[in-house]
Amino acid sequence: MKAVITVTGRDSLGIIAKVSTACANYGANIIDISQSVLKEYFAMFMLVDIDRLTIPFTEFVDKMTELGREMGLEIHTMHEDIFNSMHRI
Repeated sequence: MKAVITVTGRDSLGIIAKVSTACANYGANIIDISQSVLKEYFAMFMLVDIDRLTIPFTEFVDKMTELGREMGLEIHTMHEDIFNSMHRI
């Protein structure tokens, strides 16, 4: 199973490092990552494998959201099935 993680907010040092470390700490493996900085704004999309999560997925979502709050960012984590359903016509 996979999940999509989006990170947006003001750019600052270490965003990718902190988010990827959190993923690794909870057993989420990064499959693909794309990031962009537009002036002072940061945006990142990550596709992560969640088959080996060490905590329930809902708790992982909450942990990532909390990390975003601590960093002054918006971090949204969505199961791949929901993401795909939302983006089909």
